[in-house]
Amino acid sequence: MPSDPCILAFDTTAAHCAAALLSDGQIVAQKHEDMARGQAERLIPLLEDILATAGKDWRDLNALAVGVGPGNFTGIRISVSAARGLALGLGIPAIGVSIFEARAEGLPRPLCVVEDARRGEVYMQRFSNEAEDPVLMDHAELASKVDAALVGSAADGAVTGLPVLEAHYSLSEAIARVAARKFGTPQPRPAPLYIRAADAAPGADLPPKVLP
Repeated sequence: MPSDPCILAFDTTAAHCAAALLSDGQIVAQKHEDMARGQAERLIPLLEDILATAGKDWRDLNALAVGVGPGNFTGIRISVSAARGLALGLGIPAIGVSIFEARAEGLPRPLCVVEDARRGEVYMQRFSNEAEDPVLMDHAELASKVDAALVGSAADGAVTGLPVLEAHYSLSEAIARVAARKFGTPQPRPAPLYIRAADAAPGADLPPKVLP
């Protein structure tokens, strides 16, 4: 088993399609494309572009890494379904990485990752020696619930009076690096991380349901 695996990481948890290729401990190619829709059609061509840019082939991969949320309900299902299907076809593991883990990668602890959940709410997960369970809360509760530096799309130093940090890596690179640390250890199949139920029932044109 390689000590520095070749990992293709990707994410469609928000209005984007992002991917990065980690090889020998270095990011050799990455792309981030903003898009409100169309991730299902764009994802595989984007991954092929990443591989081609790095001079790699699907057979060179040791693992896949995928962002599992929280985020856009449909987007999470797109990337998790793709990761599972590709992993099965290639005979390699797929490793799920939460957006919390990705935002926290490379930053000092203790740390609170705060992500926008809309409706005046946020998702928050605290990292110290161990990661605590993520929670959903009103944005106004941040001041009384956090006690460490913040990072993330909803990090608000004006509300908490605490420092706000920039993410150390791009989202796709962070997903790849978290997965590299998990590589070689038993991992469950990637599954969507839903902290709040979907805003609407899935439409008929969405990807198939992701089974447990």
